[in-house]
Amino acid sequence: MNRRKFLGTVAIGVLAAPALLRGAAAQEGPFRVKYYPLNSGVGVHDVTPAPDGAIWFTGQRNGTLGRLDPRDGSSKLISLGKGAAPHNVTIGPDGAPWVTEGGQNAIARVDPGDHKVTLFRLPEKAAYANLNTGVFDKGGIYWFTGQSGVYGRLDPKSGDMTVYNAPRGVGPYGITVTPKGEVWYASLAGNYIARIDPKSGQATVVEPPTPNQGARRVWSDSKSRIWVSEWNSGNVSVHDPADGSWKAWKLPGTSPRAYAVYVDDKDKVWLTDFSANAIVRFDPVTEKFNAFPSDKSGANVRQLDGRAGETWGGESGNDRLVVIQTAAPA
Repeated sequence: MNRRKFLGTVAIGVLAAPALLRGAAAQEGPFRVKYYPLNSGVGVHDVTPAPDGAIWFTGQRNGTLGRLDPRDGSSKLISLGKGAAPHNVTIGPDGAPWVTEGGQNAIARVDPGDHKVTLFRLPEKAAYANLNTGVFDKGGIYWFTGQSGVYGRLDPKSGDMTVYNAPRGVGPYGITVTPKGEVWYASLAGNYIARIDPKSGQATVVEPPTPNQGARRVWSDSKSRIWVSEWNSGNVSVHDPADGSWKAWKLPGTSPRAYAVYVDDKDKVWLTDFSANAIVRFDPVTEKFNAFPSDKSGANVRQLDGRAGETWGGESGNDRLVVIQTAAPA
């Protein structure tokens, strides 16, 4: 992208829309919102920061993995193969991006240096897993979900892969690992979250207190509590496995739809609300919300990730990346 064009198209500033902020608190600190336009037709889906400062993102519509350099806004696209339709990307212990590549029903590793793509294909019994998200546990094992009703594990060193049938069938979606080393996933269609036993691979269902809540994505905080974005109920909820407790809060506005959830390094909880076309920040201490509506309609941010002082997402409806920066500790 031409640098002059980029600088002219990036919007910077704190966004506020009173109609969407009804029920949300005023901003608690200085925030800055930046947008990074991508090529049209990418179909940006999930994002993750890289150790070198870049941001990797999946292009679900054009079958690519992209790398954004936030310093100048330039981006590169890497083809993942014929028929590729990637969903999630995360950085492995090896520093490489690993992708749930639903189009080829495989886990893809992309070398960050030469961009070579290595595919780990699922077994025939999981011919169409509808791969969703993945995460590495403390032992370096990659765990992943498939909405068709499966979850699985991959040992990157040996290439060994095992796929398990999920309780209640279709629905496995978001997945997370806690500081204690536990792996949890959410089932959107199954309306539950589950803890995976790393030895047996079996999943134990944990029922959220809100019926038919549509648990979509999960993220652990520093205390190993599991935060859940509830798509159907519009709640953000938290489960503490230590005592079995639950708490839930409705997102501000009318008929919220909580899609993504991410917990930052300060244990502040970030979500996306499709109804409000906004990224929302929740402070568990004050129980207050901040909302950051997009400056374009139909943003559809499906996932969030970040690093110290920055929360990143991809506007799938607008083919651009967005970052909310905290200029000072909140």
